[in-house]
Amino acid sequence: MGNGRQDTGKRQAHLVWDWNGTLLDDNVAVIEATNAAFAELGLEPITLERYRDLYCVPIPRFYQRLMGRLPTDAEWLVMDAAFHRQYWSRADSCGLTVGAAELLAARWAAGLSQSLLSMAPHEHLVPIVRRHGITEHFVRVDGRTGPSHGSKAEHMVRHLTALRTADPEISGDRIVVIGDAVDDAVAAAAVGAQAVLFTGGSHSRTSLAAAGVPVVDTLAEAVAVAEDLVA
Repeated sequence: MGNGRQDTGKRQAHLVWDWNGTLLDDNVAVIEATNAAFAELGLEPITLERYRDLYCVPIPRFYQRLMGRLPTDAEWLVMDAAFHRQYWSRADSCGLTVGAAELLAARWAAGLSQSLLSMAPHEHLVPIVRRHGITEHFVRVDGRTGPSHGSKAEHMVRHLTALRTADPEISGDRIVVIGDAVDDAVAAAAVGAQAVLFTGGSHSRTSLAAAGVPVVDTLAEAVAVAEDLVA
């Protein structure tokens, strides 16, 4: 992993990247896995557009929007297991979002710090990031180690603690989270950070706008806005 340090005298952002739907272009895999999970309970399939309009976390609340009620504990276990089984059978066929590899490499080469924080299981995240050849571009890569319905905000607090252990100069007000979900903005706020949300992933632009943070259509624009936020 890169050392993520550039001494220019200018205040630089530390970017915390989201993975699914942000750096990884996995919308097709997500909707196919979601519909496979629904099928196990006899639910009708949904379109990507409907998914993006209704998606929220925690995931049981998303299922509530679709079903008209919260899933039972038994239903949740079936759907969650089915989704992950179906998703990870497809994930290796997903590519990075357009421009992602180049942006990450350019920031790393310039000595600018960035890390990766995902709610994907850590044991799955690390190998897939490595296969895409981008691990060295991050000072830290953290996937989820707890239950799948956990809070990304709590995950972000642990991530920042680990980052500051390695580099005490990384503080919340230097961090900008780049993600594709309202939950990314909530997680950023939990550590006093800012967020930029990308329209290419799990949420519609209308849903993202409700978070009250900048919303962009490309990752290059996300990086430019992030730098401006902390300059």
